[in-house]
Order: sequence, then C-alpha cells, then structure tokens
Amino acid sequence: MALSPALRRAMLAAHIVCSVGWLGAAAAYLALAVAAEASTQPQVVRAAWIGMELSGWFVIVPLACLAFLTALVLSLGTPWGLFKHYWVVIALVLTTLSLAVLLLHMPSVSTAAGLAQTADDAAVRRLGGDVLHPAVGLLVLTVITVLNVHKPRGLTPYGQHKQTKEAKDSTNKGAPLQLSNRVNPQPGRRAPA
Repeated sequence: MALSPALRRAMLAAHIVCSVGWLGAAAAYLALAVAAEASTQPQVVRAAWIGMELSGWFVIVPLACLAFLTALVLSLGTPWGLFKHYWVVIALVLTTLSLAVLLLHMPSVSTAAGLAQTADDAAVRRLGGDVLHPAVGLLVLTVITVLNVHKPRGLTPYGQHKQTKEAKDSTNKGAPLQLSNRVNPQPGRRAPA
C-alpha cells in the first residue's frame, strides 16, 4: 500500500511531532527523577513523583504509542518498507522495546506516586528518584532519532531479495517483445525459412 504524497507528508509530520515530543517529555521526566533523587525535602520528592506519574501516563505514553503507530504506517506505505533496510529494522526493534519497557514500568511509577502522596515525610525521603529508566530511555530514543535522520545504507537479506526481484520485474516489463525468424508475425503468411 503506497501512501499518496499528501498523506505521506501528513504522516511524516505527525511522526516527527510525536517522536520529538516523546524525546522532550522523556528529558523532562528525567529532570523530575533527578530532582526526586537529589532532594532531601519531602515536598520536592512528592511533587516530582506526582509530576512523573502525570507526565508518564498523559504525555509520554500517548506520544510513544503515536510515534510507534505513525512509524509503522510510514514504513509500510513508503518505499523504505518495514524489513528492507537495517536502519528501519533496528529503529523498529528499539522503538518496540522502549514502548514495552515504558508500559511495563508505568504501573510502578503510579505506585510510587501514590506512596509519595500518602506516606509520612521520612518514607517519602527514602523514595528517591527513578533516574535509570529515563536516562536509558533517552539514550535509546536519541539512537533511534540519529538512525532516522541519517538512514545508514544496508539492505537486509529480505531487502536484497526484494530489490533483485523488482529489478528483474522492471527489466522484463520494459523489454520489447522480440519475434524470432521462425515465428509467423502475420496469420496466413508463411514465415521465411
């Protein structure tokens, strides 16, 4: 299924907005996590965990899901394909893993945010921050962004097979049909010997 040029541009714009938004929201989440880790003030830790939960569920998760879906539509609807190029496959795998880790991790963020709201000051101080997940996530999202911008060369075996097949098909379609001397091009007349 090939996307029309207008739809391709719209999907590309949506994908860029969602991907860059995911990257920025992850950076903001990391800042909140660092604040929760570094602070000894319970009100700062509480606010950071509440902010991490809200930004996680209402900004990061929706942007991540939309970035994933728009990437699928773009790869299936453009000549890049889903499995033709290594950079697309690597970006797809990294995005899928990032989204899965995010969705599996967010319930624990909600639990910690709930604890931060109800626990006493001493327990809140012990909560600390959630620095590892957003730091690694930010690194992975940066790698995905670099792959998508630079699009390094390299066809997968499937892509090589597909390219060879397309080249053969275009050669066969473009070649004029040649008649041999033994074929009679006009009915009712004998072919020359």
